[in-house]
Amino acid sequence: MSFSDLGLAPGLLRALSDKGYSAPTPIQLQAIPAVLAERDVLAGAQTGTGKTAAFVLPILQRLAAGSGRSPRALVLTPTRELAAQVADSARSYGKYLPVRTTVVFGGVSINPQIQALRAGCDLLVATPGRLLDLAEQGVLDLRNVGCFVLDEADRMLDMGFIPAIRRVLKLLPARRQNLMFSATYSAPIRELAGRLLRAPEHIEVAARNAPAERIEQQVYRVPKEHKRHLLAHLIRAGQWAQVLVFTRTKHGANRLTQQLESSGIRAAAIHGNKSQGARVRALSDFKERRITALVATEVAARGLDIKELPHVVNYELPNVPEDYVHRIGRTARAGGAGCAISLVAPDEMPLLRDIEKLLARTLAVSALPTHTVPGSPAARAAAA
Repeated sequence: MSFSDLGLAPGLLRALSDKGYSAPTPIQLQAIPAVLAERDVLAGAQTGTGKTAAFVLPILQRLAAGSGRSPRALVLTPTRELAAQVADSARSYGKYLPVRTTVVFGGVSINPQIQALRAGCDLLVATPGRLLDLAEQGVLDLRNVGCFVLDEADRMLDMGFIPAIRRVLKLLPARRQNLMFSATYSAPIRELAGRLLRAPEHIEVAARNAPAERIEQQVYRVPKEHKRHLLAHLIRAGQWAQVLVFTRTKHGANRLTQQLESSGIRAAAIHGNKSQGARVRALSDFKERRITALVATEVAARGLDIKELPHVVNYELPNVPEDYVHRIGRTARAGGAGCAISLVAPDEMPLLRDIEKLLARTLAVSALPTHTVPGSPAARAAAA
């Protein structure tokens, strides 16, 4: 089936053709007709399945049929990066339509965002905090929103955004279409869906909480103090051009970045304490392959759209097993293949068992490759 079979407008089909997209993905195949029919939707879709286009395309089509100065559709995302990505997609898909897209998030000056809203906006993409700031300043009117999208709802829950979401919902009209997208289907997600959605169409394009089948998953059991040396060896020996590395904390991301740099591997960190300019610069350098390793915390990595990313490394396992699914889903996107490697210290074995329980499978442990650990007896013997 082609996009034209889904009833999309000529302007959208032209934009899709410009991007080289001919056939819809499974999530798009099911979600686009449902959204066009103004149904509420609860969609479970892993990252890399094309979920952004699944809601952006039909929303743009509906917005193009009307007009107004205040937003008529609102997409709420958990992170700045994801908000920027969704807005970029909307502008790209809607370039031949008379639809104005505005994005607002924290970490940057609020004044240009106020000016953009005053100039008029059809589709608003936002993070919760900045959205509420703008509403409290009286520069944002959400009473005309006819479609509300909660993107990456599971991450919203994990980040404690439920009180903020409730405040946002009070600003919206009672009669509206609601779309909820989530990569994982936990009990709290279903509870939230029960409160937010009216007779939703359920769409699930992969086994519940299952990572992409094309991802090769490897585990190395390694002492915590040896992890950075093993990672540097894997990057050099494998001649990796790009690797996204996850740490548990911002401090850990900074420290590992410095350690990789001292090993001669170009690296940059991306996390919540970095300015928006630094985050954009690090991501740009990574996409353009000016750096090899992008070291990220869980939150900062949400919404990173990196095509053909071959390697993801869990330098530290996440505390929440569902986050493992999100992390490794950054590779093997859009039909590609990928490799996800986890470096597991002895004290992280309970976390590994939780992940395996979620996946309903045991992850094979690979033999450690021969590599040098500076200061070890083998390294001293080699230097003698």
